[in-house]
Parts: sequence; C-alpha cells; structure tokens
Amino acid sequence: MGGVSETNPAAAGGPDHDEGLAASPVAGASGAGPIAPGALQVRLSRLERLLDPDRLGEIPAWLRRTSGEHRLPVGLAIVALIALQMKVPASLAFKPWYLLPAIEAALFIVLTVVSPWRINRESTLLRAIGLGLVSVASVATLWSAARLAYGLIHGTPPTDKAIELLLNAGAVWLTNVIVFALWYWEFDRGGPAARANARKPHPDFLFPQMTAPELAPRDWEPTFVDYLYLSFTNTTAFSPTDVMPLSRWAKLAMFFQSAVSLVLVALVVARAVNILG
Repeated sequence: MGGVSETNPAAAGGPDHDEGLAASPVAGASGAGPIAPGALQVRLSRLERLLDPDRLGEIPAWLRRTSGEHRLPVGLAIVALIALQMKVPASLAFKPWYLLPAIEAALFIVLTVVSPWRINRESTLLRAIGLGLVSVASVATLWSAARLAYGLIHGTPPTDKAIELLLNAGAVWLTNVIVFALWYWEFDRGGPAARANARKPHPDFLFPQMTAPELAPRDWEPTFVDYLYLSFTNTTAFSPTDVMPLSRWAKLAMFFQSAVSLVLVALVVARAVNILG
C-alpha cells in the first residue's frame, strides 16, 4: 500500500482499508499523499497494540522465544545413564567397559561448562557435541541390548539366574528409555536451543498442551521431562499414548524403540519363566 488518496480521504476509515492496515500499520508514512486524521488515529492505535509487551503472552511459549530450559533435568538423566552403563556386567558392556561411559562423561562436562544453566545458545560445535554424546550412548545401549538378547536365547551368563537376569535386563531397558528420550529431545524442532529461539514453528511431536493451550500454564513449553515421559510410555505401551509423532523420523524412531523394547520384554519373560519353572 502507498498513502491514502487525496481525492477520497473518507476511504481511510473504511473496512477494506482497515484490513490493509492490519498487515502494515505504518503504511503510507512515506507515501506521496497526506494521511487523513482518522486513518492516522487507526494506525497509531494498531501500532500501540502490536508493540504492547502484554500481547506477547497471547502467543504460546513453545512458538516464541524464551529463556530456554534448564540443564539440570537432562543433566541428571545423563548422569543416571552413565551410572547404569557402568553397573552393567562386563559380558554385556562394550569393550573396554569404561571407554564409552568415559567419552559420554567428557562430552557432558564440556557441554555443562560451556552452557551450565539455560540451553538457548545455538552453536554448530555444541550441537555436534550433544549429538555425539547421544550417539555414543546409543552404541553402548544397543550393544548391551544385543548381548542380552543373545544371552537370553542361548542361556549364557548373566541370564541364567532369575534375580540377576531381571536386574540386568531392567538396567538395559532403562538406558533404552533415557537414550530415546535424548534423541527425541535433541531433534524435535531442531533441538532445545532452536526451540528456545523459536526457529522452527512446526513440531515433530504434538503434545496435549499444544492442542488445548487453555489447559496449560501460560509459559508452558516441552522440556526434557516431557520427552522422557514420551519415551517411557512408548516403551511400555509399544505405541503412542497422548503424544503424537508428526514427522516421519519421529514415527520411525518410536517404531524402532517399541520394537527393541518388545523383543527384550518377550525374551526376558520367556527366560524367567524357564528358569523359575
């Protein structure tokens, strides 16, 4: 739009003209013709509303820039993951048993030192370190799961005693939950830093708070705990529950996680019944 026509100043306050102002509240400020007083009043009023900080609250927190989520929850999950991997028997661990947990701990320390509190800094290096940490944890978990499945099928230690079997299988199953939660957390809308900067509007996972914002706090946005819950329910129910995958990678990831969990649970139950019987 340019300025308001000099031959028809009254049109400045008409409905059609107002719709144009909604898209460009200051249009015509540098135009050739003068702006009628009524049109100027309308434009100033709409500009004030657009600049009103209170109106930012009308946009859901997960769609606008925020301070980012705190590192503590995901940090505790990574510490628990490393502890579980170190408790797994040597027959189930990647050789040497301390290598992968040590790499994970080193990468985690680097991330914590560089960004200790809020996760809102987008950096190619930090992104690579974070994905590297999850990748190493995934290798360790898949290795342990494969070794456990092999032991369950062939009846080799540490799967020949019921209590030991349940403890070891439970540790591997729990690491599987944490690892997939980290993957979901790292990739949904580009990762935690990208979500804090509202860089990608389209989510990969649809949380209930996104479809019913009136039931959620004003500043709700998904954090690691939400992805941990998603991973746990997918592992136990073998299907989506209240969080729906939207992108293809999310569907394939949930499919793979459910398959791994189903195989482990079926083998553990079958072996436990055989031992106790």
